[in-house]
Amino acid sequence: MSQTRKKVVLSGMRPTGPLHLGNYVGALRGWVRLQETHKCFFTIVPWHALSSEYQNPKVIKEYTFEVALDWLAAGLDPEKSVLFIQSEVKEHAELHLLLSMITPLPWLERVPTFKEQQQELQNKELNTYGFLGYPLLQTADIIIYKAEVVPVGEDQAFHIELAREIVRRFNRFYGDIFPEPQILLTEVPKLAGTDGRKMSKSYGNAIYLKDSPEIIKKKISPMVTDTRRKRRSDPGEPNDCPVFTLHKAFVPESKREELAAGCRTAAIGCLECKKVVIDALIEEFASFREKRSYFEKHPNIVWEIFEEGNKKAREVTQKTMAEVRQALGLVFPSSHKPTGKV
Repeated sequence: MSQTRKKVVLSGMRPTGPLHLGNYVGALRGWVRLQETHKCFFTIVPWHALSSEYQNPKVIKEYTFEVALDWLAAGLDPEKSVLFIQSEVKEHAELHLLLSMITPLPWLERVPTFKEQQQELQNKELNTYGFLGYPLLQTADIIIYKAEVVPVGEDQAFHIELAREIVRRFNRFYGDIFPEPQILLTEVPKLAGTDGRKMSKSYGNAIYLKDSPEIIKKKISPMVTDTRRKRRSDPGEPNDCPVFTLHKAFVPESKREELAAGCRTAAIGCLECKKVVIDALIEEFASFREKRSYFEKHPNIVWEIFEEGNKKAREVTQKTMAEVRQALGLVFPSSHKPTGKV
């Protein structure tokens, strides 16, 4: 009996530093499951980071290592998935260049995140082609592996729709080279950070996967809860409590329901409720911290894993780009072929 072919998945992360709980529940936890059922390519994307960090590029290598540590510690397995660094696979850049020749400029200008990120990161000069062309490079990252499935949150869905448009345009011009990638919408719980706003590195309110039990407790204990609970005897509403967003992501449903009932009747206090999620996080990430510590002490092992992944990725991308060059007629006679003369 022949085995059913596994669909190809591609997803990646920008190296902006160590990962936090939002990165974990929004992407990484799902990736660990996907590698059991799909042929997965997971990439750290320094060129994407460079689009906003071009004035401070030296941090990108350090951040790449931080992300690599978190991936390996969380359970991404180089025996099950191809783990690689995008900028070490130069064919991504070649395909990005070729796609830029056929992609109408208004397609990129209408991407919502272009304007949103410019507003959010006003302290950086982002009026560059690299930033505008971010979704086009992302398209190249995806289709060069002929990925059929791309797990993303709703905020990235527009980028994948754009990728599908670009694939249709490319195939119409040059023949059916690339499949249209399908969106696998991932549920991205809105985790509150330590200040009650959305958890984000840029807000300085993140709880990191690598945080020690002491730091986890220190960050969560003073968090603001439902403002209606001014006194221990005041009832509250869990759905209006920033801390309860962490419960929804990390505490079993039966325990959550018990806590929610206790909150609404003032049968339990906020400190008791916080202790439950603190304990859950400490327990869930105990083995993670142990694995991360091991890899952190053995950086050569980490880089060897990713170099092996880079080689596997190049094997795929070189084959794809040979097809692309042939389709575009960009294959020329070599002046270095042996003549047969002695």
